[in-house]
Amino acid sequence: MQKIRIVAALALLAVVAFATNPSPERHRAKVRQAIAERSPLAGALGIGALTAFVSTYHPLGVLSYTTVDGRVVSVGAFGYVHVRGA
Repeated sequence: MQKIRIVAALALLAVVAFATNPSPERHRAKVRQAIAERSPLAGALGIGALTAFVSTYHPLGVLSYTTVDGRVVSVGAFGYVHVRGA
């Protein structure tokens, strides 16, 4: 009975992860926002929008990430997107 509960909980967790995986638009919006917060000048010049535009979205089912020139810019899972040094 214990194993059934563990399997059911893991299955539910996987379903929630798939359902809440951030979209490409959510990643790009978060990248734009993070760059503008880190540097108001870069935000005013549209650097964040440019970076978001050239980013490539990679979905992995339960999580996703974006890259620019082969470098990971953002990672997302469960509806949350974390921007890494954009």
